[in-house]
Order: sequence, then C-alpha cells, then structure tokens
Amino acid sequence: MGKETGFLEYDRQVPGSIDPAERVKNYKEFMVPLAPEELTRQAARCMNCGIPFCHTGCPVNNIIPDWNHLVYEDDWKRALEVLHSTNNFPEFTGRICPAPCEAACTLNIVDTPVAIKSIECAIVDRGWEEGWIKPQVPETQTGKSVAVIGSGPAGLACAQQLARAGHAVTVFEKSDRVGGLLRYGIPDFKMEKHLINRRAVQMEAEGVQFRTSAEVGVEVSLQALKDNFDAVVLAGGAEKARQLDIPGAELPGVRLAMEFLTQQNKRNAGDDEVRAAPRGSLTATGKHVIVIGGGDTGSDCVGTSNRQGAASVTQLEIMPQPPEKEDKAVTWPNWPLKLRTSSSHEEGVERDWAVLTKRVVATDGVVTGLECVRLSWDSGRMTEVEGSEFTLPADLILLAMGFTGPKQRGLLDRAEVELDERGNVAADTISYATSEAGVFACGDMRRGQSLVVWAIREGRQAARAVDEALMGVSELPR
Repeated sequence: MGKETGFLEYDRQVPGSIDPAERVKNYKEFMVPLAPEELTRQAARCMNCGIPFCHTGCPVNNIIPDWNHLVYEDDWKRALEVLHSTNNFPEFTGRICPAPCEAACTLNIVDTPVAIKSIECAIVDRGWEEGWIKPQVPETQTGKSVAVIGSGPAGLACAQQLARAGHAVTVFEKSDRVGGLLRYGIPDFKMEKHLINRRAVQMEAEGVQFRTSAEVGVEVSLQALKDNFDAVVLAGGAEKARQLDIPGAELPGVRLAMEFLTQQNKRNAGDDEVRAAPRGSLTATGKHVIVIGGGDTGSDCVGTSNRQGAASVTQLEIMPQPPEKEDKAVTWPNWPLKLRTSSSHEEGVERDWAVLTKRVVATDGVVTGLECVRLSWDSGRMTEVEGSEFTLPADLILLAMGFTGPKQRGLLDRAEVELDERGNVAADTISYATSEAGVFACGDMRRGQSLVVWAIREGRQAARAVDEALMGVSELPR
C-alpha cells in the first residue's frame, strides 16, 4: 500500500491551524488543510505492513490502506468510493473522530502514524468540491416503511442505508433541526453545521423524510409509529447526564455542559436559544468558569467559554493526570491512556487533576466559588489528602462528567422494551432487535455514550438487520 519506502522518505505532516489568539474571535473551523501534493506524500507513507492494525482501531470498518493507496496514485474519485463503502459521513468523522485508527497504525510504534484522519477528510471534501457526491436513488421501492427515531449519526446512517435499499424512511427528531449531538453538542469551530445540512439535502433526494420538533413519546405516539410503519428503529442518544451530588449543586450558576453548548450553537445558527431553555440564557462572558470533567465535552466547554470572553477557565478531573507518553509495548495497537491536549486547551485553560469537588460556595444564591480537595489514588481507590482543601473562584460551573445512558422519560418508559443492566436498550449486534417485535435499537441508545464512528457503524449494521427482517435477505453491507 502506498509507496513501499514512503514511510522512510517522508515525515508525518498534519494540517496546520489558525493562531489561537485569532481563532477564538469566531466560531468558524480553523484547521488549514494540507496541499494535495502533501496529502499524496502522506498517503505514500502507508506501508505494506502485512496486518493493517488500523482496521482493528477503526470501529466503522474503513478500508484505510486501500484509499491511502488510491490517493497516492492520485485516483481521488475511486478513493472516495472506497471510503463511502464503509462510512456514510466521512466529513463528520474526519473532523471530530479522535482517530483510534492512527493509534493502531504500525508507524505509531515510533510515534509517526500515517495521517489517516487528514487524508479521510480531504478525500470527502474534494468529493463535494468536484461534484462526485450525488444522491443514490434506489431503482425500485420495496413497499415497506421504517420509522427512525433520532437524527444523530446512528439514525442518519441507518436511515440513509434503508432508503438506498428501497424502503420508505421517516426520521423523527425532537429538536428543530436534524443532526442530534452533531448539531447541538459539537461546537461549530470543530464542525460547521452546513456539513449536516448538505447531507440532509442528499438524503431527502434519496427519499428520506425528516420530521423535526417531533419528540416520540411526547408530540408523537410510539404506538402510532408501530401501527403505521413496518419497523421502528430507536436511534436516540445517551442524553442522561451525570449529575454533581454536592451541596449547592442545585444553584442557578451550576449548569450542564450540553445546555451551555446547545445554546451557543443555536446562537450561531441565528435561533432563539432561550426559547427551549427553561433556566434562561447562559454565557461565560466575564465570568470565572470551572469545567468539571476532563473529556471531550469538557474541552468543548473550554473552547466555547474562551470564545465567549470568560475571565478565566479552569478544568477539573477527578482522575490522576495520565502520562505524557504511553508504553507502546503494553498498549499498542489499542487506544492508549495518555495526556491529551486539545485545540481548546491550546487556547487557554488551567487544568487540574485528582481533584474532588466538595461544596459550591454562594452568596445570596449567587455562585462565588467551589470548594475542592486533592485526592491520592492507589490501585484504583481514591483517598482525600488531609489538609489539601482549597477554594476556586467561580461564577459559572459547567458539568461535563459524561452520560449514564438514554433518558427514560417519554420514549423509553412507554416503549415496553427491555433494558440492560446499565439502562440502555437491550439488543445484540447481529439482529439489533429489541424485546418488542418490529422495534430495533442502535447507537448510543443501545451501547451507551460512545464515539461518532461507533454510531455510524451501528446505524449501518442495524439498517442491514432491519432490511433482512423485512425482506428475508439483504444486500446492504455490515
């Protein structure tokens, strides 16, 4: 694959970015793509490694060496065909996936993996620019209908595959626009929303119907869907956020990360962000912001807070600081635990690890600080360090501590489907069938909080399972 000696001749290069001091002035994407000739050299670095461990790292089953080789040969159109054969939305994954494929790359043994994510994004972006990406309208219709609940990456992938198989597909989305977490959870500076709009237009041309502002279990009856469609797919997200259980957590200055991020994305879209926000408008402007949670959502809160003009931003993590470099002999080709510095961190933040929050400090109901204590970790068990208590100034505390599963109220408490021990909808990864006849589940609602690549994979595989259940056989790929 690529050029046999390419990994010896060319150094790893990744896209550049606009200076942090400049990019925080707006919410636009700020990565500077590599030139086509440089991308060809990067694709040439894909070595004939015998066992492509990148495949083990890629949940969506991308055929990475093949499209790398086609880019090296300057056959971008065929590269796009190979890329789309496993991934409906490479422009999403090429921007927001953490690239476990690169962690699994053989060249990552020496910390110089092939720039897989950059090449993937460049292939699909060029496909749109060249007009190669067009609606794939089925030649015949099956006469079967499917309702897909949720328009995140799992729901969109499932709906597009089913429509291409000839089924009449309707996607029900509770928000006013399609995209799910892609729309309202991912900041625009990581992925601009015209990318979602463009795919929605393609899907509508393929026959998919979108019904927005239609929450199943509230505005729309689930029983009505079961009565009027041949199959129903539960493809919602894992939206039940982990709460902060300390005194003062109920105060108005303590807010969920998704509430904060959603409001800013609505502002960027020109929408009234307060209309659907029962607790009122939320900004970090001029405030001392504390973000609790060290993951991607917390990082997104950091970047958004800086763009809103926060006085200071601090990010706390309960776990100890991970090592700056992993032990490859122990971890490779698996996803390693190591210190990761995001683009938002580069824009300005104080990060602190092994910190436990104890109490929200307030004066007359207004948040003024956060009492904390340092932790000692030993064999996975934490102990508070005596005498290490400290208080941070805070006007706004954002909770980004992850999600515990799908919301039960509305849809699931009326769906009569069995749940697993974690509160997710119970379904396997072969049939994707729930305990209720004709009802299927995929994505975060089935597996819990996960990556965009897992959502797309499950959406595609669920589509095949539904197609097979309806028709007896299926030509859709898994």
